[in-house]
Amino acid sequence: MSRAAASEPLAAAARLPLDRLAAEAPDAECTVSSTIPIAGGLGSGAAVPTALVRALSAYVGRVLSPHAVSEIVFEVEKIHHGTPSGIDNTVVAYEQPVLFARGRPIVRLPVGAPLTLLVGDTGVPSSTKDAVEEVRRGWEREPKRYEALFDDVARVVEPACRAIGAGDVLTVGSLMDRNHALLVEIGVSSPELDNLVTAARAAGALGAKLAGAGRGGNMVALATMETTGEVAAALSRSGAAAVIRTTVLPSG
Repeated sequence: MSRAAASEPLAAAARLPLDRLAAEAPDAECTVSSTIPIAGGLGSGAAVPTALVRALSAYVGRVLSPHAVSEIVFEVEKIHHGTPSGIDNTVVAYEQPVLFARGRPIVRLPVGAPLTLLVGDTGVPSSTKDAVEEVRRGWEREPKRYEALFDDVARVVEPACRAIGAGDVLTVGSLMDRNHALLVEIGVSSPELDNLVTAARAAGALGAKLAGAGRGGNMVALATMETTGEVAAALSRSGAAAVIRTTVLPSG
């Protein structure tokens, strides 16, 4: 670990928790494997370092709080993405849905009803860093237009949080659609993403939107138990390289 470059993300993920714990680097070999697609907007850049941070802290007999893990992984995210939002490291470290705003306390979101989600992989790699830089350039060219779009995106958040807590999946789906439309205007969607989003909705999804930074990567659709099979099939027919099914269970 000491021989690896400081700019190498996994080397940083190994060094930073040990520095924080004032622990010596152990004489150990760590092998990391993951099924999360890389450069797909699913937070692999935060998930793998989180696993490494927790494994190393446990190996030296210490436990880091979710807050500490999130802070460490955020530093690794900076190496990956330049100016990350902080969302991925927060969600992965706390292991539950959260409302996150930089500079504000984390709010853990209650989930009122199961959320059946289908993730469709476009098969197109997505660079968060490139997407963020392009949006920044757009904002510099048209600050008023982009600020208005950012405000519209923010206005989706509060009703979405309420709907998730209340188990109002119809409203959640509608707000996912609204969010995707705004992200299209911001310029972070792609033909592949829009194709999968349209296919999911036509097959009965309650809503669908791009995931992560966009420009490729993955989209996510909200289905019901009755429509899950048809939505998954529609995504596959429409070119999804892979379809992942998962369910977010109610709190408590």
